[in-house]
This record gives sequence, C-alpha cells and structure tokens, in this order.
Amino acid sequence: MQQRFAEATSSTRQFVRRHRPDYQLILYIGILLLLGLVVLYAISPARTEVINEAGGHALDQAHFMQRQLMFLLVGLTGFAITASIPLKIWQKYAGKILITAFVLCALLVVFGALNVPLALCTSGACRWFNLGFTTFQPAELVKFGLLLFVAGFLARRVAEGKVNSIADTIVPLGVVTAISVLFIIVFQKDMGTGLAMLGILATMLFVAGINKRIGLILLAAMVGVGILLILIAPHRIERVTTFLNPSDELDGSSYHINQAKLAIGTGGFFGLGLGKSVQAFGYLPEAVNDSIFAIMGELFGFVGLLALLALFTAFLLRILRIMDHVGDPTMKLLVAGVFGWVATHVVVNIGAMTGLFPLTGLTLPLLSFGGTSLLFIMLTLGLVFQISRYTSHIQYKEGKNNESADGRRRIRRTRNANPRYY
Repeated sequence: MQQRFAEATSSTRQFVRRHRPDYQLILYIGILLLLGLVVLYAISPARTEVINEAGGHALDQAHFMQRQLMFLLVGLTGFAITASIPLKIWQKYAGKILITAFVLCALLVVFGALNVPLALCTSGACRWFNLGFTTFQPAELVKFGLLLFVAGFLARRVAEGKVNSIADTIVPLGVVTAISVLFIIVFQKDMGTGLAMLGILATMLFVAGINKRIGLILLAAMVGVGILLILIAPHRIERVTTFLNPSDELDGSSYHINQAKLAIGTGGFFGLGLGKSVQAFGYLPEAVNDSIFAIMGELFGFVGLLALLALFTAFLLRILRIMDHVGDPTMKLLVAGVFGWVATHVVVNIGAMTGLFPLTGLTLPLLSFGGTSLLFIMLTLGLVFQISRYTSHIQYKEGKNNESADGRRRIRRTRNANPRYY
C-alpha cells in the first residue's frame, strides 16, 4: 500500500488535464436540496403556528422556508468558493482552520461558564454562538478543519512509509482526535457530531491503508472511549436505556422515537400527501431538523422513503466513484473523508428515526433545516466537485492481477496520477 503511494507521489509526473467536473454529483445535490425545500414548505405553516401559539410570536407561515432559502444561498456561495479555490490553498491553511475551530470551541466553553449572551446554551450544553440574526455551531468547523488537516497529514505519512508508525502517525492523530472529543462530546455534549467526526477519520484511515491490527486496536479504543463517555453523561445513559428497553408509552424518554415511528407508520404505503402532516403540529420533536426523515415518511409513505434511500445510495456511490478515479493521494483521502461525513449522517439519522440506533441529534444532509450544517456540507461537496475535474479513468483487466473494489479505493497508482496538477 505504501509502495503504491510512493510511486504515485515520486516517479509519476504525467499531467492530468483539467476536464469537465462531475455534473451528476450536482444533479444529486440539487434533487436533495429541492426535496428538502418542498418538505419545509409543506410543514412550515404547521410549525410556525405551534411556535406562535406557544411563545406569543408572530412568525410568518413561510418562516422556515424563507430561512432555509437564506441558508441555501449561503451554502451555494460556500460551494462555489471551495469549488473554485485550488485545493493546495485549502491544504496550506488546513492547520490554521483547525486551530481556529478549537479556539472558537474554547471561547464557547468560557462564554457559557460566564453566562455571556453570545453563547447559546440548551439543556446544559453550549453548542452555538448567538449572532443575533442567526446561530453558528463551531463543531461543524472542527469537522471541516479535521477533514482538510488529516487528509494532508495522512498523505504525507503514507508517502514517507510511516502510516502505521505509532509515534509519527497514530499518536499525533490521537492528540488531535482527543482535543476534538474534549470540545465536542465532553464540553458541548454533542455525541452525534462526535460520531460524524470519527466516521470521517475511520474512512480516511482505511483508504490510507492502515494496518488491520492497528485498525482493530484503534476501533477497540474508540468503542471503549465511547462507552466511557456514555457512562459519565446521564442523558446519554437515558438514551441508550430507552433504545435497549423501548416503551410503547407516548411520553417520557421514549416519546421522541415513538412519535417518529408513529409518523412513519401513519404514512402507510404512499403517504398522506403534502400539507397533510399531523406530526408537524408540535407532536414530533425537531420535525424540521433531526426528524425530517420521519416527516417524509408521513408525507410520502414507504414508497417515498425507498426512493429517498435509493437517492442517497446513488449520491454516495457517486462520491465513491470520484474517489476511485482520483490519482492524487491527498485528494483521494479528502473525498474519502467527505464520504465518511455524509454516510455517517445518513446512516445514523435514519437509523435513529427507525429505532435501529439511539437518538443522537445528527441532521439528514441537504434535507434538514439548519444554517451551519448546510453551509459546511456544501463546502465539503464543493471540494469534491473541484476534485472531480482531475479524475482519470482507470482500466482494470480481468485476471490474476485484477483488484477488488476495496483495493482500488485505497491509495494506489493510477495511469495518469500526478500530485502537481492542482
């Protein structure tokens, strides 16, 4: 694995010409964004009615739709920026971006402890900066900085033949991961974002060709730390207990998951139709955010959810296809990290809404209402779109030298690989 990487980064100097980007990726992104807007348009009147009655507000019926359009405009701008600025620039500032994210997380902890209004805290967790016109979640910046930093770091270590070195690779990654876990999971009490972060790291380590023995040790360490983090937090123990011992009662700790299942079940085979949601009237918590999959089950039914799963599968496979055809190791690792990011969100969110996983608070990419999460998922996809301009088509011959898909997706030499083209 390391030898293949070295070949790709040293002796190979063939030029990969910039070509048309992968517009099919844009198609999937556009369909998901449009679908999210349609669902928010359908349930926005119900949600605003509940909020207005409960808090004495006077929000417009299209409040959530209007806000999401604003967030989408910001997200599309971010997509255009990351798709246009060369990756070498992002790599140059990757460390600074990650440090900035850590500093913001530290400030959030301090502001929360001092009750500074700039820190927005709910249920004892300070996760957002209150900017007045909107909120900002620095944990998303941590994920973005981690993605950029680790991609470049692992590419250099594999090129040096040190990807499996405890001192040169595992320990530095462990330190960065520990700092991220401290801020995101311990201080901000955000297990969902922590899982997404670990999904990013695990995917990149696999593609980098980490030794199986070391990989299993790291996996065991992650599981052990995860169990410890659950045991020290009462609210996490409650979520896991609810997951392991579900109740049919429509109140208490099982309320959220039971309402989500009820929404999906109510939709039947073809759904109730747009504008006919019952759960949006305050029954299902986080209907526009974490629980939007359950709302879609209510509106579009079993058939609609199957179509949505097929769409996400095609979207993720498209990202994998781009990764398969990238010759530059840093680019390959970065696309792998984006795949891990999106896949973790999709699997964990849908699993939680169907009772397969405990509730974590992860959003459904490109569909859920939210500003920071949409912005950073669009930033990462902009990078993938840029990288898709520099893919090469690899021909695989049948025979004893033919590789499996897993082998192709790890660091290897492509016929036209060139680390200098971006």
